Amino acid sequence: GILEKIRLYLIKKFLPHLEDRRKYHQEFALSTSFHGVHNIVQTQSKMRKVLWLLVVVGCLGIVIWQICSRFMYYFSWPTTTTVVMQYVENVKFPAVTFCSLNRFQSHAVSNLRIIFLIWNIVSGVLKKSVMEDKYSQELNNFLLGNQNFSIKEFTRKNGFYLNSSTLLECEFFGKPCYPQDFEHVFTEYGNCFTFNNNDLPARRVSLSGRGLYLLFDVQQEKFTDEPALGYTDAGITFVIHSPKELPRFDGLGLLTPVGMHAQVSIRQLKSVIQEYPWGECKPGIKLQHQEIYSTNGCLQECKARYIQDWCSCLPFILPGNGKECDLLKFYNCVYPAIYHIEREGLCTVGTHNSTCPAPCEETDYPTTITYSSFGGQKAIKYFSAKLKKSSEYIRKNLVRIDIKYHDLSYKITQQQKALTISELLADVGGQLGLFCGASMITIIELFEYIFTNFCWMCIFLLLKAPEMPQWNNPAENQSTQKENEKGIQEC
Repeated sequence: GILEKIRLYLIKKFLPHLEDRRKYHQEFALSTSFHGVHNIVQTQSKMRKVLWLLVVVGCLGIVIWQICSRFMYYFSWPTTTTVVMQYVENVKFPAVTFCSLNRFQSHAVSNLRIIFLIWNIVSGVLKKSVMEDKYSQELNNFLLGNQNFSIKEFTRKNGFYLNSSTLLECEFFGKPCYPQDFEHVFTEYGNCFTFNNNDLPARRVSLSGRGLYLLFDVQQEKFTDEPALGYTDAGITFVIHSPKELPRFDGLGLLTPVGMHAQVSIRQLKSVIQEYPWGECKPGIKLQHQEIYSTNGCLQECKARYIQDWCSCLPFILPGNGKECDLLKFYNCVYPAIYHIEREGLCTVGTHNSTCPAPCEETDYPTTITYSSFGGQKAIKYFSAKLKKSSEYIRKNLVRIDIKYHDLSYKITQQQKALTISELLADVGGQLGLFCGASMITIIELFEYIFTNFCWMCIFLLLKAPEMPQWNNPAENQSTQKENEKGIQEC
């Protein structure tokens, strides 16, 4: 009974007569803003009907093809790269981290050559190094007999130091600077020292051709490095980086040997990368121990988290505030953990779905470096008299480094979307208007027409549905069966 009531209600209220439906179709064809359709309906000539039908269908096919191609191009996430050169009155000076290639004082490691192997294990946290099996027993014996030995304090006290004897001259933008202006930092080179680490506002360069001038005395007789395990050169290595980022020497350090004058010309390059899927940037990532995001800082914090979870301690060479790992932890847990992290790819860099994706904004300092022999004869005599050292000592120990901007400008490399949403809509609207004379109003008309016919179709199918069977409860079935039996008996 309920289904029959619904049928009657739909027939009276919603389902028009066949003649009304035909009239609705004709009125839509004559009044729609979709150009060309009314010409098919109005014209009396069959030839003109066919021609207009071909024109409308052809234009509609071209529109569909053009719109599909634009959508396919949009979902390929294309990008364009623009390069802008911006000139300014002054520019911030970057941070520069300096290290000596001879990492330890000779008197401290003369009877402790295993310290180089220990430091390779410690620095392996930053760069993977392989330990040879022939040193395993010697290292085990040393660790068992010196469990309280602190490689951190040993390196700080007996590594390369920066004072008035190793930093002979320092000048920044015409004003003197001192060893106190450098901040100590641990890297794979041991003790290193960073100038302009705090990004002081006063340290800005307003004239090109002027910058940081340094004169180092590496003191080869006081510092050494194990040739079999470490470096065989003598001089200063340095890296130029953003003041708010950690220095990264692996593959990026610049080297100035003794007896040479290095003139370094730098430029500032800012890169802006689009977020996924246009680029590999992932916005919103923040680091716990650094102000700005960088892949190198993210990689170090990632390693620090895994090591702290596995070993319940934190290597001093990584950022963090956890309990410092002792030598036994370094050898038995930290070193295998680093190998496991790299083998399993737990800390990855590069793509958007990696642990450390590319930064959305990054500042680099491309450099051009030229060398010349340090000092002429008069300069050698001057420094020889000043330092009370021989000419041979000057040539074998002094390093001159000049770092300056090439010009007061910076280059911005920006990755942009090749096709935005507004441009996609403009392309689609242009194709619709050019071939079909359609607009957004036309699209709404078509949706209204399709929706109305869809509703009529649903009502028609509902009216043609078979009747629902009527099911009675068991008691009623039993009583009906008894009445039937009585009737049969009476007959």
